[in-house]
Amino acid sequence: MRRSAIQLATASLSVLATAAAAQTIPPGQADGAADVEAVVVTAAPFAISADALTANVAVVTRQQLDVAPAQGLGDLLSGLPGLRSTFFGPGASRPVVRGLAGPRVQVLTNGVGQIDASALSPDHAVATDPAEAQQIEVLRGPSTLLYGGSAIGGVINIIDERVPDSPASGGADGRLSVQASTVDQGRQASGQIKLGEGPLVFTVDGVTRRSEDYDIPGPQISRQLADVLGVEREDTGTVRNSAVELDQIGAGLAYLAGDTRLGASVRRTETTYGIVAEEDVVIALEQTRIDLRGETPLPAGPFETARLTAGLADYEHAELEGQEVGTRFLSDGVEARLDLIQAKRGDLSGSVGVQALRRSFEAIGEEAYVPSTDIEELGVYTLQRLDRGAYGVEGGLRLDSRRLESLGRERDFTNLSVSAGVFARPSDGLFLGLSLARAQRAPREEELFAEGPHIANQTFEVGNEAVEQETAYSVEGAAHMERGRFSGDLHLYAVRYEGFIDFRPTGEVRDELPVFQYVQTDAEFTGAEAEASYRLWEEGRREWRLEGVFDIVRADTDLGAPPRIPPYSATARLVYEDAALESRLEVRTVGEQDRVAAFELPTDGYTLVNLFGSWKPPTLDGVTLFAEARNLTNEEAREHASFLKDVAPLPGRNLRLGLAYRF
Repeated sequence: MRRSAIQLATASLSVLATAAAAQTIPPGQADGAADVEAVVVTAAPFAISADALTANVAVVTRQQLDVAPAQGLGDLLSGLPGLRSTFFGPGASRPVVRGLAGPRVQVLTNGVGQIDASALSPDHAVATDPAEAQQIEVLRGPSTLLYGGSAIGGVINIIDERVPDSPASGGADGRLSVQASTVDQGRQASGQIKLGEGPLVFTVDGVTRRSEDYDIPGPQISRQLADVLGVEREDTGTVRNSAVELDQIGAGLAYLAGDTRLGASVRRTETTYGIVAEEDVVIALEQTRIDLRGETPLPAGPFETARLTAGLADYEHAELEGQEVGTRFLSDGVEARLDLIQAKRGDLSGSVGVQALRRSFEAIGEEAYVPSTDIEELGVYTLQRLDRGAYGVEGGLRLDSRRLESLGRERDFTNLSVSAGVFARPSDGLFLGLSLARAQRAPREEELFAEGPHIANQTFEVGNEAVEQETAYSVEGAAHMERGRFSGDLHLYAVRYEGFIDFRPTGEVRDELPVFQYVQTDAEFTGAEAEASYRLWEEGRREWRLEGVFDIVRADTDLGAPPRIPPYSATARLVYEDAALESRLEVRTVGEQDRVAAFELPTDGYTLVNLFGSWKPPTLDGVTLFAEARNLTNEEAREHASFLKDVAPLPGRNLRLGLAYRF
């Protein structure tokens, strides 16, 4: 495979650093602290409001997504407290949660897995696009144990309404959003229509996106890498091979009768995007997915509701070198979960459930560094919560089995995860919580069986069949406050990992690439996340508001600092809102990162200035016009959460215009 000069230089030095597009959630997409009445689906099968959670949860609503940038999932969520992106160019991004990524962050669709290859490598896109979501929920903390070991770092649940759970208003309702951006000549359109007042309700939805190579403020290569290489930095104007094409279409049908609903949906996703690290390589991704969703009341017994969710997917992506197929990655399987929600007994709420997965993974071609693997998982779990108003307790328990078979080799794991928490409301508007948890994660196929060159990461990767599951012991404190004009949310956490599965250089070179092998060590992660809002002035439906967001994470292992740990970030916003107008001026500062692992370079800090505005014309019911200017000062910015930071900076100054319509 032909490599660019920058790739060869990077490979020779084995500089494994990052280029995350650390863009904040666009104005109007703040979570928890701004919308404490939101009911969070992901945290528990039974309803809990966002202001009564010991875990840290963000909720991005459909109204906020209507005006959100056309981005991948990681880039869209980057900027929420504790979240960054694995940004591997605009075509591929996955969330980084509290410094953890890949196999430790579970990305779900309606509560079950993606059944794609996105957790395997940062250049692999998530098969579900944010523009198709009805709501996106982000969960950090002990409650993630409901979703198994792959959620040990966090859960991202993309909730769609492709299987409708309510009739169409007036027999037909829907949405449409279109937008264009200057930094990449981008354009996107997305929409959905729902038909039927019941009992049969039908939906059709779609997303289409096109963008070209994106513009940057200056040189593509970082100052640190240029100094090490002893070369001059030259302005390139754009990041080459960063164009994206995406098309997705879906349809669903549901039967609604009282409190009972049953439905199915199908979705086809096709996307082609350039691999920034390899100038002649693009990825062509296809997935066909079928989802089943059902819920019904139970007439008698300890349970009042049964809820079933299942997803079946056939996934493939091909890495194309010109017109030739280099490597193909295939993943197909089915995952299902059944939740039984207990009839509420006084102050006690609870549920029990079972979750099962069967997936087959196969890689074919010259970069098939992970062999074909069959994976089976089975988990049973329960969550209980006693809420007496002034105080309460909650607890969860999950038992998992995971079996992996590859080329005649087999590994079996049994994991036990448990959490317990207490909370109190000492006064009106104040919620305090403390949670303890023990969670276990079984290794994935690449951590056990990898053997071969991984050009996207510029490494020769070697698995370790001797690794065992990793165990995390965590403590988290939470505080939510609503006092007059002030609202705030604070989370402090510490996690101790025993048997942390790390990825470290061996000092060898194979196929002209440095050899990295999976090893186990102990690790500690500590951090804080805070949000605050203060109403400076209000009169009727008009108000000026000042908002702030801050997060920091620090990580250490017995082998030294782990790679790609983001530095602190702080964001301040001045917001004006009335019945028709919303405007926000945002200043986001990200610190430098000089605590780096072997084969990493330090990263400079940066400050971005962004401006957003939206207007709902009084004479055009349901219409919202919006505009956003990002990186107004055209600053060169690089983040520390992906492998590409030294060869692909953040986009330069960008103007985005759009229209959203609801009917």
